[in-house]
Amino acid sequence: MTASGGEIGKAGFQPADHPDIEGGKTGVLLVNLGTPDAPTPEAVRRYLAEFLSDERIVDLPRALWLPVLYGVILNIRPAATARNYAKVWRTESDESPLRYYTRAQAEKLAPSLAGKAIVDWAMRYGNPSVASRLEDLKAQGCERIVVLPLYPQYSATTTASVADAVFNSVKSMRWQPAIRLAPAFHDEPAYIDALAAIAERHLGGLGWAPQRVVISFHGLPQRYFDAGDPYYCHCAKTARLLREKLGWTEEFAPMAFQSKFGREKWLEPAADETIRALGEAGVKNIAVIMPGFISDCIETLEEIDIAARETFTDAGGERFTAIPCLNDAPETIDMLAKIIRRETAGWLE
Repeated sequence: MTASGGEIGKAGFQPADHPDIEGGKTGVLLVNLGTPDAPTPEAVRRYLAEFLSDERIVDLPRALWLPVLYGVILNIRPAATARNYAKVWRTESDESPLRYYTRAQAEKLAPSLAGKAIVDWAMRYGNPSVASRLEDLKAQGCERIVVLPLYPQYSATTTASVADAVFNSVKSMRWQPAIRLAPAFHDEPAYIDALAAIAERHLGGLGWAPQRVVISFHGLPQRYFDAGDPYYCHCAKTARLLREKLGWTEEFAPMAFQSKFGREKWLEPAADETIRALGEAGVKNIAVIMPGFISDCIETLEEIDIAARETFTDAGGERFTAIPCLNDAPETIDMLAKIIRRETAGWLE
């Protein structure tokens, strides 16, 4: 009993007749880009409509962009994209690789925090939504929530878009939890160490040595960088630190950018052109590492491990390997735990 006749409840000191409510807890929300619910044109259409409607992704005037999106793209692209998803879909759990590994990361992260936080995960586009997971964490008594966007390199198209979703969600709450948004971690030592460990482990088991390792990041329109987006600089620093860690030269491990969309100029050099040029130049064995993707997904498994592999062999190459993303490796969980412990300073003690 307290001095005022109340008792200590779940939310702190409460009167004896106070409703039993959850409170006083800390939540952690991991957020990745997103995924369709199924490898079907209908599910892909829903996902792309949400994704490509975001002004952070396509910042063209709505009067120009939306007629193109709904009149052309969403009538043409979903079928082909669904076929590509089907190539990499995890049939045993009926989910995309991105969803599978994001869920696994959250499940494995929770024990590493010694039960001091409730860990959940969400997708910026698709399901489960950021809004639904924040509401659930709040319902479980989380008065403090750290949101970790799973993008190592900051971009307005990714990290800032997560921030938009988070603050739009809490804007409608009568009782808002305290929110901390973790920053980009492109130069986090634990991140570079995890990349290096997974790369060494994979390359060491091949039975052959690559003559080049292409460091491929997701692309971005050049004008976004010109407008002040730091993404290119973050990618370049990650590539440099990874080379230094593994003793690679810039010639041995060139940086490139994949996933170009549309006709405007994107960051260069393009990954597909770089890979084709290596094959045409007589390079027979290459590896590709994709540090910007925390989890394997359609961009790594289909675009690189299938399509880019074919590009390389058609150009005269012989051996090709895609180094796995961080996924749910022990080094990855250790990295996430270190970031979360830092970002929850003063909350978990």
